[in-house]
Amino acid sequence: MRFLRGNTNSGTTDSEPEPAVEASPPIRTTGKGRPTPSRREAEGRKRGPAPPPPRTQREALARMRGSKEERRNAAAQRRERMLAGDEKYLLPRDRGPVKAYVRDLVDSRRHLAGAFMPLALLVIVMMLMPPIVQSYGSLVSMLMLVAIIIEGVLLGRIVTRRVRERFPKATDSGTSLAFYAMTRATQMRRMRVPKPRVNPGDPVP
Repeated sequence: MRFLRGNTNSGTTDSEPEPAVEASPPIRTTGKGRPTPSRREAEGRKRGPAPPPPRTQREALARMRGSKEERRNAAAQRRERMLAGDEKYLLPRDRGPVKAYVRDLVDSRRHLAGAFMPLALLVIVMMLMPPIVQSYGSLVSMLMLVAIIIEGVLLGRIVTRRVRERFPKATDSGTSLAFYAMTRATQMRRMRVPKPRVNPGDPVP
């Protein structure tokens, strides 16, 4: 009895499909044949490794002391630049050419208002004196206070008029200019911030 066997070499038989191979994404390489580092890795290498945590309390205190010293130095530098009149470090109320001109006008004169702070201290001291001394001290203090107010009003008018002549397009009100000048005049000369750029008696055009 003959058994028919299929011809294995026949081209009519279907071959089994090959399993699909998933293509992996291409790896970007640098010039040296290594994968391109990510942005986070590059920034981490640029900054360097993070410092290890302090192992002892003494080491932690030393780090805190160092950071405080850095902040103290930075604050001292900012104050130095402020005293020098650097616009970047001045307070908003002191910025601008108009305020600098007002400061020059005030600093170019001697003002009775500069005795306001010593006068206030003198009044406090006189409160501990006998009644007769307190009465005379109160009278002198009242007269000086009235003189300071009158001087402040006159100073405000002079400053406002000079600013209007020098800066005709300035938008600062006369009240704000007068108050700024009076506040500057009541401060002792060595305590003014920024420091005076002119000496008493110097002409300010």
